[in-house]
Amino acid sequence: MCGIVGAIAQRDVAEILLEGLRRLEYRGYDSAGLAVVDAEGHMTRLRRLGKVQMLAQAAEEHPLHGGTGIAHTRWATHGEPSEANAHPHVSEHIVVVHNGIIENHEPLREALKARGYTFVSETDTEVIAHLVNWELKQGGTLREAVLRAIPQLRGAYGTVIMDTRHPDTLLAARSGSPLVIGLGMGENFIASDQLALLPVTRRFIFLEEGDIAEITRRSVNIFDNTGAEVKRQDIESNLQYDAGDKGIYRHYMQK
Repeated sequence: MCGIVGAIAQRDVAEILLEGLRRLEYRGYDSAGLAVVDAEGHMTRLRRLGKVQMLAQAAEEHPLHGGTGIAHTRWATHGEPSEANAHPHVSEHIVVVHNGIIENHEPLREALKARGYTFVSETDTEVIAHLVNWELKQGGTLREAVLRAIPQLRGAYGTVIMDTRHPDTLLAARSGSPLVIGLGMGENFIASDQLALLPVTRRFIFLEEGDIAEITRRSVNIFDNTGAEVKRQDIESNLQYDAGDKGIYRHYMQK
């Protein structure tokens, strides 16, 4: 199982992302990574094989500053556990994290190679990054590029995408793998599980099948797979802040 956390705020979000990953450790994983972008579009990416604590230590050694970021814990499916295969994956200015499996990644990979893209990992996720990059080159906004890219993917997935040239926006798409948006005051968040976001909000929107969300600091707009805007109810969570902690137990299976 994998975990996703994303944040867009007027403050540095690296610690929010790391805490979110810590709260998703119960899901199991073999590597972790995050990418943060500042207001000028400068992106810093860190990835580590092993525990989230290894990633946190790397972040202490290489401080990350920026108000927009995405993070991920990976359980290897396509490609061995390695730093190169850890998320986020990058295609020029496009940065992607992804849960699930892209079943048609091999033909997409070959098609993208024929268009001149070079792959540096063994993952199916890198296909998403290059595909969105390609669609963006054909014109339009990031949302329009994602709307064109998503129908080309087969499988169950949840993905969050950012463009370092436009650090004021995150895009998310859900098909068979859960994603939840956390609503803040002048800041918003996204994750694969609301437990990751309890330290920063109690208000959530659960994306429905086929939803594509455009998230900024002050707005959340949700579209169906045709591009038509849809409304989704926001709810107040009654989960306790420490719901994702081990508490007195040695590990999550005991709890």
